[in-house]
Amino acid sequence: MPSTLARTLGITTPVLAAPMAGGAGTPALVTAAARAGGLGFLAAGYKTPQTFAEEIAVLAAASVPYGVNLFVPNPLPVDRAAFARYAALVAAEGERHGVRVDPAAAPVEDDDAWHAKLAVLRERPAPVVSLTFGLPSRADLAALRRTGALLLQTVTSVAEAKAAAEAGVDVLAVQAAAAGGHSGTFTPTAPVADLSLVDLVGAVRHATGLPVIAAGGLATAADVAAAVAAGAGAVAVGTVLLRSAEAGTTATHRAALADPARTTTVITRAFTGRPARALRNGFTERYAELAPFGYPALHHLTAPMRRAAAAAGDPERVHLWAAPASATPPRSRPPRSSPA
Repeated sequence: MPSTLARTLGITTPVLAAPMAGGAGTPALVTAAARAGGLGFLAAGYKTPQTFAEEIAVLAAASVPYGVNLFVPNPLPVDRAAFARYAALVAAEGERHGVRVDPAAAPVEDDDAWHAKLAVLRERPAPVVSLTFGLPSRADLAALRRTGALLLQTVTSVAEAKAAAEAGVDVLAVQAAAAGGHSGTFTPTAPVADLSLVDLVGAVRHATGLPVIAAGGLATAADVAAAVAAGAGAVAVGTVLLRSAEAGTTATHRAALADPARTTTVITRAFTGRPARALRNGFTERYAELAPFGYPALHHLTAPMRRAAAAAGDPERVHLWAAPASATPPRSRPPRSSPA
């Protein structure tokens, strides 16, 4: 029988396609998740407001349930001197693919067009809005609620869960440290607690009583069953979908996920200045201890290099976001279609 949360979301399968910013989470993937009985989340992160609006229109025209995800402004200002030193260090990495990094350039520290994307959602309301990296202001939460959306907050600890509950969100997406990609932690300079997903779900449910979606390292039916037994009304998966036909994952990332030599993931700030879990590669090895904290400054610094490396088939200078090996797609299975 579907859980209360599943009924609220209008789904028959309690498995959701997690939002994946940067290209992997396409409208096609969101639509496929809905047609399989679940729910997919369209990531607004790094997109222009116009592109975000256009992709919402595609999903609305498909007449499927869906959610959207926003990066909440929670800036982590970078030390200017440390940024300049890091830019000088990584300049040679970009030059390998014709990308010039200017160590003297000022860091880009934007808010991912937060208010413009709120305006998009006022004009094109989404059924579910999930929020990552921090809590919006009460005024912004109220504005989102007026759109009629169910509000879902990513949390990585009991303390964050309590803060989100007090702010009045409807559902908590409980993300364990094993999650691939960026941690949703509110405090990126502090270590993410290495609790199992089952333990974290149980603790959050006990502390808040809010409905919970479990996320982080889920790969099998047994993983899902354990999360549900701990109190989750649904689960969200990301890494296991990266090699699906509908995902916009680059060919370089797809190949790395299937590479039997790549069995280790690390939590690194080397690419974006914010902790994220990725397959270990040359860039994480060289710069893990040298990168300053600073998001989105480091993201903007390394993004051109990463795009060029992905296009060139160079996996050593790409952010290969992934959960641990147990949650990656089967390595013997080829992609079902040509990689995006």
